Amino acid sequence: MNDTPTQTAKPSWWQRLSGGLKRTSSSIGGAISDLVSKRRLDGATIEELEELLIRADLGIDVASRIAAAVGEGRYDKAVSADDVKAILAAEVEKALAPVAQPLMIDPAAKPFVILVVGVNGSGKTTTIGKLAAKLRGEGRAVMLAAGDTFRAAAIEQLKIWGARTGAPVIAGAQGADAAGLAFDALTAARRDAADVLIVDTAGRLQNKAGLMDELTKIVRVMKKVDADAPHAVLLVLDATVGQNALSQTAEFSRIAGVTGLVMTKLDGTARGGILVALAAKYRLPVHFIGVGEGVDDLSTFAAKDFAKAIAGIES
Repeated sequence: MNDTPTQTAKPSWWQRLSGGLKRTSSSIGGAISDLVSKRRLDGATIEELEELLIRADLGIDVASRIAAAVGEGRYDKAVSADDVKAILAAEVEKALAPVAQPLMIDPAAKPFVILVVGVNGSGKTTTIGKLAAKLRGEGRAVMLAAGDTFRAAAIEQLKIWGARTGAPVIAGAQGADAAGLAFDALTAARRDAADVLIVDTAGRLQNKAGLMDELTKIVRVMKKVDADAPHAVLLVLDATVGQNALSQTAEFSRIAGVTGLVMTKLDGTARGGILVALAAKYRLPVHFIGVGEGVDDLSTFAAKDFAKAIAGIES
């Protein structure tokens, strides 16, 4: 008898994605099943379906498009929950396909500077660590800058990620000038021929004037070293905040000129549909999504996989 313990195979990204979006897909799928079983399709059902999808944070435009697609040619007929889910997945994919764009690192920009913004608690610093691990895995030399000088915990957390991923971290004391630190980090990254510099920032959105001043100052001083920096401004959004993600996107786009989105904590909410509403409203590229705490739980965003997972369709 072989006593060697069997190693459980690591779940695939699809398994983690569909598992992570289970709360969202169960919430939407359960409501769809309740709605369409035992009744024929009529105007009232279509209206209820649209309201259900709006409540699931998919946004008014996408919800009405899905409801209209379900109703097309099916009035006064019985329709199955699976039919509705298939239409849901197709329409969600259609809405997301234009924004599903990987983050492109321009090798001519050395270092390629990524400024990471978002409110405190959105998973910003963890996302930076996971992104550093991903880029290091591609063979790139990465440097991190602990620009959230307001919180000692953020500085320490970034140092831990730096040690874990083998990326040097430029950090100062708590309360240090964030713009000065960004300047020093970019100077060091150029000197050490780093391929990518990722800069963390504070996320005190409740103090909008102070935050705006700090972010514009960070950008201004970095441009003294490299006129094109930052090359990307990533906004990290926490899926559990639902509709709040829309106002955060508007605010940070205005303050920092956001070029792409990362959505985290999709596994902790039934409100994963908010990503669809964001795509429809702002049309910003969605580079990555996160469905867990592990270093591999940040993945390039794929519209088709997300649409199927949110509709609860097995791959």
